[in-house]
Amino acid sequence: MSGADPTRPGFATLAQPGPARPERWLAAGGALLHRDFDLAPGRTLLDAVAGPLAATGMRGGVVHLAGGSLSPFAYVMPALSADPRFAAYYSETHRPKGETRLERASATFGERDGAPFLHVHGTWIEPDGRRRAGHLLPLEVVIADAVRAEAWGTAAAAWRVLPDAETNFPLFTPVASGDAPSACLLLKIQPNEEIHGAIEAACRAHRLAAARVRGIGSIVRPTFADGRVIPTDASEVLIRDGTVRDGVARLDIAVVDVAGGIHEGVLHRGANAACITFELCLTAE
Repeated sequence: MSGADPTRPGFATLAQPGPARPERWLAAGGALLHRDFDLAPGRTLLDAVAGPLAATGMRGGVVHLAGGSLSPFAYVMPALSADPRFAAYYSETHRPKGETRLERASATFGERDGAPFLHVHGTWIEPDGRRRAGHLLPLEVVIADAVRAEAWGTAAAAWRVLPDAETNFPLFTPVASGDAPSACLLLKIQPNEEIHGAIEAACRAHRLAAARVRGIGSIVRPTFADGRVIPTDASEVLIRDGTVRDGVARLDIAVVDVAGGIHEGVLHRGANAACITFELCLTAE
């Protein structure tokens, strides 16, 4: 399914290097799978998450992570791009020494090149006591002390990393394997689409009268309901709490800017466009 607002309201956008995809959002869904578990110390973040979820048959979903500690730890932050092939990019890799304490993170769970993969955004406290946020590297992060995990997903659709010509990035894309009722909907939002509008359109199309919204993405110049506007074209976003009620989406987020500043709160509905992508899991309520 796809959706777009042809009137293009006045929110910030960022020119992308490739042609705009005709479908401005993509969705696939199925019956809901839910799992609570602890991540085993000594394993990489990818292995610790992928093993338990593969055992449930889940092929696409979102995982909330909380507490515990991580060492080694590696991450990148959002950055502007000096390469015309990309509208935004990543910083150099940061590897703080010692144990990093996880506050919270959200991970998209799916597959890349036929193997399990994660895309993870989070907030944490580094060994020097500084609070940071960004994009965790799941093949390099190792669980030091048990992290609590809760996952929502489906076996009837998958998140699969596929080329995205609009951004020139390989991105998680929902792929359907059947035509099942969508108690769990995987939703990808294309760049420069207003995220509330896309979520609301997807709910209408898939007859979700009320839903929880979980996931990650990036926003061009995030605009909050209290009037704050964060002047960063590149960002990394974690949804702390998201809902759709009576057809209206509400998103409470944490976002990190290119300077490492963390900003939190409820977004201004109708005023926030995806930068590179949004990867969301909507579950019926």
